Amino acid sequence: MIQGIGASAGVAIGKAFVLPNWEWSLPDTQVNAVDLANEFERLYEGIRTSKDEIEFIKREFREIVGPEESSIFDAHLAILDDPVFMSEIRGIIERQYKAAEVAVKEAIDHFVAMFDLLDDEYMKERAVDIKDVGNRLLKHLLGAPEVILPSDTQPYILVAKELSPSQLAHLNPTYVLGIVTMMGGKTSHSSIMARALGIPLVAGLENKLVNPIQTGDMLVLDGETGAVQLHPDETTVIKFASMRDKQHKKREQLEQLATVEAITKDGVTLRLVGNISSVKELNLAQKYGAEGVGLFRTEFLYMDRNTFPTEEEQFEVYKLVAEKVGSSTVVIRTLDIGGDKHLDYFQLPEEQNPFLGYRAIRISLDRKDMFKTQLTAIMRASAYGNVKMMFPMISSVDEVQAAKAMLDEVKEELEQRGIPFNRNMPVGIMIEVPAAVMIADLLAEEVDFFSIGTNDLVQYVLAVDRMNEQIAHMYHPYHPAVLRMIRMTVEAARNAGIDVSVCGEMAADERSLPLWLELGISELSMSPQALLRVKHRALNTVASDARRVAVACFRNRTSSETEEQLGAFSERSGATLGANGESKEKTS
Repeated sequence: MIQGIGASAGVAIGKAFVLPNWEWSLPDTQVNAVDLANEFERLYEGIRTSKDEIEFIKREFREIVGPEESSIFDAHLAILDDPVFMSEIRGIIERQYKAAEVAVKEAIDHFVAMFDLLDDEYMKERAVDIKDVGNRLLKHLLGAPEVILPSDTQPYILVAKELSPSQLAHLNPTYVLGIVTMMGGKTSHSSIMARALGIPLVAGLENKLVNPIQTGDMLVLDGETGAVQLHPDETTVIKFASMRDKQHKKREQLEQLATVEAITKDGVTLRLVGNISSVKELNLAQKYGAEGVGLFRTEFLYMDRNTFPTEEEQFEVYKLVAEKVGSSTVVIRTLDIGGDKHLDYFQLPEEQNPFLGYRAIRISLDRKDMFKTQLTAIMRASAYGNVKMMFPMISSVDEVQAAKAMLDEVKEELEQRGIPFNRNMPVGIMIEVPAAVMIADLLAEEVDFFSIGTNDLVQYVLAVDRMNEQIAHMYHPYHPAVLRMIRMTVEAARNAGIDVSVCGEMAADERSLPLWLELGISELSMSPQALLRVKHRALNTVASDARRVAVACFRNRTSSETEEQLGAFSERSGATLGANGESKEKTS
């Protein structure tokens, strides 16, 4: 058994298809000074074509797995706009009179070598992104074909030295049983994408193989433990097949819970709703039993286009979602760009700390024309379903009052136009920053509901960027400060008599269920993929027992104590699923 790094859970058994290494060997071609302009034009045309391809891949991938995972390709687009990288290429062409493809190859090699020297796994893995983007650019400059993965043969386990996000985006999950890479780790973009696609992946086998894997070799792998067996015997195949079949059975049984209500064993009902960014994601959420939409991220209507969407374009999408949800609630969040989300046609200022800068409601209140168009489209859609609206990144009462004043203007204009809308449509805010928590009692007087955005709240409370590998280990959702702020928010909402829900990764983490039961939170909003896991946990939980655990958690002094207690409770109340999707108590 070969021990690698488990990067995407799941078991795979099958024959290998080895992806050939694409190593460019280019003659050191030089050009005459009079031809430099032509080389620059070739370079810029290659960049334009590469960007178009990446944008297309990003759109396609987003429809499959959602916006967060597809944002990986924003990093690729950023490389093609990076002034240091592009300056290096231009300098080689201009000063050394080298052909565009030679300059690109030398720049790739330079930056990859530089990243590889760093004692930082995250930066080393970003070198894969540089190579991916560089290879795409070289392909266009040389007119070379792209390496095509098999898509219409027997299912296979893909083996590669390293797998780029672009290559992974072109995979057909139907045929790819699993992936083995020599390089990489859990934080590589390819690993993130494999997890999103549900493909088992083991990484980091470099220098661990006595003989290289060949196309056609039989393999078994466990993407959770990182174990890989080359040429397994019958006993090993039977063992792994049993593990795989149990995983598939569990997945199938979970899907049978789609139409079952999320009710604890002692009768406490939870409402599980979906986070979506498109109609396709809504379809997936409904397939998995979502009882509505707790967060419709509207910013993705603004992306992958050249101009702001019109009132009519937005209205049609909001209306369609409202009608598909029916009598259930759909909560539409107004535009949340800035930070890590940008629009090509709307230039934001360069900022040292974009997550603390010009973003979300701050942009909307500054760009009143844009904001008013969106508010009008949402208000029009409110006539076609159970629509609510909420504002993101609120940090003051002034912001809420200014946004509501604009909404009042929109209502008056719609009345003058004779267009129907729900004048009493509920309006809420996201609680994402510590300032909002500290004045939650004041904010509660202004709105109809709160939605606690746990991803940003944890980040801002702890001053930790979870995407920064140097400090990602400090991102603790169960930090006592985070739990106290959540409780303060809930108490302020309860005292004001308004609803409060929880949104984000903490809502999707089934270990957190005792916290929500103790706080009296009945609505949790999460990605479609998490709905059935959380529902399964709720069906196998006794709320009174969970509350006792949560009381202890709120008294803890450290994150590790809470994680240990919640994890232990999750294990104790674990369950297996019966043939009809009904829960059965776990036996030891």
